[in-house]
Amino acid sequence: MGGLGSLRKKIIASLGLGIAVFGVLAFYGNYQQTVRAFQGFDWAYLPAILFLAFLNYLLRFLRWEYYLAIIGLRVNRWESLLVFFSGLAMSVTPGKVGELLKSYLLKELSGAAISRTAPVVVAERVTDFVAIVALSAFGVVVFGYGTSALIASGLLIVALLAIISSRSLFMKLVAIVHRMPVLSRVAPRLETAYESARGLLAPGPLAWATIIGVASWFAECYGLYLVFKGFGVSVSVFSATFVYAFSTLVGALTMLPGGLGATEGSMTGLLVYTGVATPIAVAATFIIRVCTLWFAVLLGCAALILCGRSFKMRTAFDDMEGRIPGGE
Repeated sequence: MGGLGSLRKKIIASLGLGIAVFGVLAFYGNYQQTVRAFQGFDWAYLPAILFLAFLNYLLRFLRWEYYLAIIGLRVNRWESLLVFFSGLAMSVTPGKVGELLKSYLLKELSGAAISRTAPVVVAERVTDFVAIVALSAFGVVVFGYGTSALIASGLLIVALLAIISSRSLFMKLVAIVHRMPVLSRVAPRLETAYESARGLLAPGPLAWATIIGVASWFAECYGLYLVFKGFGVSVSVFSATFVYAFSTLVGALTMLPGGLGATEGSMTGLLVYTGVATPIAVAATFIIRVCTLWFAVLLGCAALILCGRSFKMRTAFDDMEGRIPGGE
């Protein structure tokens, strides 16, 4: 249970950081006025906001199942669901790379090599990134804000897809890795991973997975719109989508755990930029982040507890610790 204990400490540390971030924002928005803003929120909207966040996870689970089918891996649906949701607990690791835990769990369940299933996690992150960029793009054009970040993100996506689509280019990179004493032993695994990644990010699967990604992340964008309905503030769905998507993009680019600090700061700033009163902007940011990021972590921890009842799952988690960022 050492691995689970380590994860608990990391989540508590991230939670502490999240509280500190909102403490700073609360004073930025005038603490007393921010408290009054919370008091004016219609909490009847909360179940709908949480449902939209959960819908995000369910749609992404459908994509997860789609990807497993592409690589020819059959897993019991309930166990697959637990593995997928367990990954949500790792949302507060840098760049979400801790979600590679899912590959370790799949190995224990099915014996599938990690090098075969890790590209599924990578493909999830790539298509999430593409979806967030797509949702941000229209707002960037209209508001004229964040153009450089959008261009950088687009170039990053193009470069990554170019490497994956060109077998000869990728193999040249593998050859370079072969010559590195420290990394040479992972080169064969990279070749196995490449075969899975190439199929997952081929034009057809990429398009379908991106559509699912856009739909799933739009659900949380609409959740932010409902937050403002709860405050009785008039903010269009279009503006809410731009603010949520672009702030999520900023958080992803920083590679900070859960985008903590960067996402909240950019979201509050953008809301003020679009005309929302600062105390309400801070309160809205707090509510949507609790209902998305921290709700995901809570569900992920619950799934991990269910997985942790199996000795094999605990062994897999302990083995994962120290091998990827987010582990000891």
